Amino acid sequence: METPRTKGGPDAGQPASDEHSTLTLHVNGTERTLTLDHRTTLLDTLREHLGLTGAKKGCDHGQCGSCTVLVDGRRANSCLLLAVAQDGARVTTAEGLTDGGRPHPLQEAFLERDALQCGYCTPGQICSAAGMITEAADGFPSHVTPPGAPAEGAPAALDADEVRERMSGNLCRCGAYPRIVEAILDVAL
Repeated sequence: METPRTKGGPDAGQPASDEHSTLTLHVNGTERTLTLDHRTTLLDTLREHLGLTGAKKGCDHGQCGSCTVLVDGRRANSCLLLAVAQDGARVTTAEGLTDGGRPHPLQEAFLERDALQCGYCTPGQICSAAGMITEAADGFPSHVTPPGAPAEGAPAALDADEVRERMSGNLCRCGAYPRIVEAILDVAL
C-alpha cells in the first residue's frame, strides 16, 4: 500500500508500525526525523522525502555510483542502503558539501576542468571523490597501491592510476573521465 508523502519532511501522520519505523538522520548537518516504510532506500528518502535530488537513481543496483553519498564520512551507494538501517547516521549529499554557500573545492575543480557533460553522474562523482580523498589520507590502500605503501597510518599517495582505480565504481556515460581525474588531482595534491 502506497503511503502519502510530504516533501521536505516525514510522512504526514504516519505512525510507526510493523511496516514503518521512525528514524533520525543527520542530513547535511540538519537532524531529520522521519517515519518510513522499512523497504525505503536511503536514496529514495533523500530524493522523495527530503527533496535532495543531487544523488541520482541510475542503475538502482549499486553499479553506477550516481547515488553516491557520504554516510558517517564514508562513501556509499545510497540505492543499496535501507534508510531504517541508517538510523542516527550522518549523511552528506552533494548539496551538503558546500561551505556557507561556497562550493566545495571539488565542485569548483569540476567546473574549472570541465569535468562533466550531462552532469547526471557529477554529484555522485564529487561525493565519491571527497570520500576517496579522505580514505587515501587515512592510509587505505587500493588495488594499484604498491605493496608496502603506504606505511601503516601514512597517507596513500594519489596519482592518476590511484584515482582511476579508487573512482572505478562511479561511471560516466558521457566519458568525461580524463577531466574528472584531473579535477580530483587538482584538489588532492
